[in-house]
Amino acid sequence: MDFEFSDRCEDLRGRLLAFMDEHVYPAEAIHDRQMAESGDPQFHPPIVEELKAEARARGLWNLFLPHPEWGAGLTNLEYAPLAEITGRSPELGPEALNCSAPDTGNMELIAEYGTPAQQEAWLVPLLAGEIRSCFGMTEPDVASSDARNIRASIARDGDEYVINGRKWWSSGAASPRCKIAIVMGVTDPDAGPYQRQSMVLVPMDTPGVTVVRDLPVYGYSHRGGHAEVDFAGVRVPVANLLGAEGSGFALAQARLGPGRIHHCMRVLGMAERAFDLMCERAMDRTAWGKTLADQGVIQDWIAESRIRLEQARLLVLKAAWLMDTVGAKGARIEISAIKVAAPRTALWVIDRAVQTFGGAGVTDGTPLAHLWAMARMLQVADGPDEVHKMAVARRELRRYRPDWRSR
Repeated sequence: MDFEFSDRCEDLRGRLLAFMDEHVYPAEAIHDRQMAESGDPQFHPPIVEELKAEARARGLWNLFLPHPEWGAGLTNLEYAPLAEITGRSPELGPEALNCSAPDTGNMELIAEYGTPAQQEAWLVPLLAGEIRSCFGMTEPDVASSDARNIRASIARDGDEYVINGRKWWSSGAASPRCKIAIVMGVTDPDAGPYQRQSMVLVPMDTPGVTVVRDLPVYGYSHRGGHAEVDFAGVRVPVANLLGAEGSGFALAQARLGPGRIHHCMRVLGMAERAFDLMCERAMDRTAWGKTLADQGVIQDWIAESRIRLEQARLLVLKAAWLMDTVGAKGARIEISAIKVAAPRTALWVIDRAVQTFGGAGVTDGTPLAHLWAMARMLQVADGPDEVHKMAVARRELRRYRPDWRSR
């Protein structure tokens, strides 16, 4: 395994670090002020467009997409340290580079499986950062961690599909800038459990599409939201089918693999931001006659945080390297492993940072409380920890009995 960063990666890292220092971190307070003054949780603050323009001018744009035709053409290993850097400012960093979820996963799907007409209609404006998108898979009425449970109906009626169902945690759907949804539903209820579902592209202004509500995360409302969306008799042309009928489950796995590793890369950046804040606080505050940095318990937290961060980062880099060498399918167990390890590590580090700040750590005076909420959500989003641990355990058990099947 070779985790050395390429010359191109090192060049982009240098430029991205400078962009974060010179533009993104100073913009955080401006963003918060513009959002507060608007009074609208779905307001699109002008500072975001200013950051996007600056990032594009610096060649820091669409770094996530490995397709040279559409994106930067970076490998997963090259993208990993860049995604981590953007995660240090999760509200602004990823979107400034047009590398924020769920758009990244949706663009990858359309780039890989979309028709030329679909790519022209939706991929091109997404790549330009002109619109946003959402992904409608999870449903409120079933355990959606098992995608075979999906109940939304996509029924063919002549040259159209008719969609009925309710989705939630459709991130981004609450924003007026969200123009397209990729919706997963059942096209053939009599097919095998992995061939029943398909995916269709649904413009958000289609009659019958209703954004019911935005779902806050531990009280935080994010721009774009995590919406509950109702699809009632929604009609779209058959030409809006993404891939082939019955391929929805396979497309979901193809989409979620890269999406999961991107989340893990970014959450390490969130943890590193918390680590920096913890160390700075420890050096500045005095208690019981000496700085916090001189207290043995604080030193233990700092040492343990660094050890855990390095362990998680190496596991993320291994998964990225495997995706580059054997593909997302070949790396799926390592992706499951990091999907557990990275958020768990981030939560531990952020929690120690909160404790170091004391009362200030649980307020909105620092980013720590928000970082904690976002990291905690990742233990559920894109598959709960328990499902990913089950996948890891099954692989390990089959090393001892290859014919073993879990019931």
